[in-house]
Amino acid sequence: MNINRRLLAGSAALASAAMCLGLSLNVQAAEKFPERPITFIVPFPPGGPTDAMARILATELTKELGQSVIVENKAGAGGNIGADFVARAKPDGYTLMFGTSGPLAINKPLYKSINYDPRTSFSPIIYVGYLPNVLVVRPNLGVNNVKELIELDKSKPGRLNFASSGNGASSHLAGVLFNGMAGTELQHVPYKGTGPALNDLLAGQVEMTFTDILTAMPYIKAGKVKALGVATAKRSSAMPLIPTIAEQGLPDYDVSVFFGVVGPKGMAADRVAQLNQAYAKALDSDNVKKAFAAQGLERGADTKPAYLAGFVKSELGKWSEVVQKAGVTLD
Repeated sequence: MNINRRLLAGSAALASAAMCLGLSLNVQAAEKFPERPITFIVPFPPGGPTDAMARILATELTKELGQSVIVENKAGAGGNIGADFVARAKPDGYTLMFGTSGPLAINKPLYKSINYDPRTSFSPIIYVGYLPNVLVVRPNLGVNNVKELIELDKSKPGRLNFASSGNGASSHLAGVLFNGMAGTELQHVPYKGTGPALNDLLAGQVEMTFTDILTAMPYIKAGKVKALGVATAKRSSAMPLIPTIAEQGLPDYDVSVFFGVVGPKGMAADRVAQLNQAYAKALDSDNVKKAFAAQGLERGADTKPAYLAGFVKSELGKWSEVVQKAGVTLD
């Protein structure tokens, strides 16, 4: 009887040990990530600044994770096609998006039909930073700062115009926000892209445009356009001598293109944390720092997922109000 009891006790102990070992192995297997390449969606065509930064980041992230991070472009509808693809993907961490202001904030109030909500359809991973916009004018306009521009417009209401890269683009909404805050009547002239808009400014066909500082920098340095003010709350590290628009009488004026990494909603917290840590290390690498600085990108101070979530909500609220006041909608 005692022998049987000892045998039963021994069997139970072995079974318990085997179960614990099995559970341990299962946990280890579940925690192993990534086991295959990660797809990094860019919701815009190849060749632009968003695509360039995503590829720089993907190269460094591949080193951090020990698996390939493959950039895939899914362009269309201002970034909505790529964003919708990621929103509907399996939340396992293998499909991520390098999102910008458009798909993560501006597009929701702008487009009549949109199949995702930036606030609820994604798992925020990390806030990367922002690319400052700058207000540039043709050199012979006769103004040297924002105050003089406002005075000139009010002396000729409705006669000055600003070019944008298209209806609903950040360069368009920057002008709408400027009009609302400065009481000006700058007339909007939409183009099909930043290039055509800038070309007409250089040719003297339009008075001004709001564009990213990376694009404007060589023309500013060559004296082909005159920079009146950086459109962000802080001065640009790339061109620190240019004052902000906020410094020149519009204290709350702040327009930039921000960048953040997101995955589909429902991602496990530990997987988000692992990816957040890997991206943070990649962003702190010398290669990425140098490349992003050359692009004019200003790094974000807070890299926690919660910060990106809150920032998206704040930006969405701001641009919803601007779009509503402007009455701008897109199909």
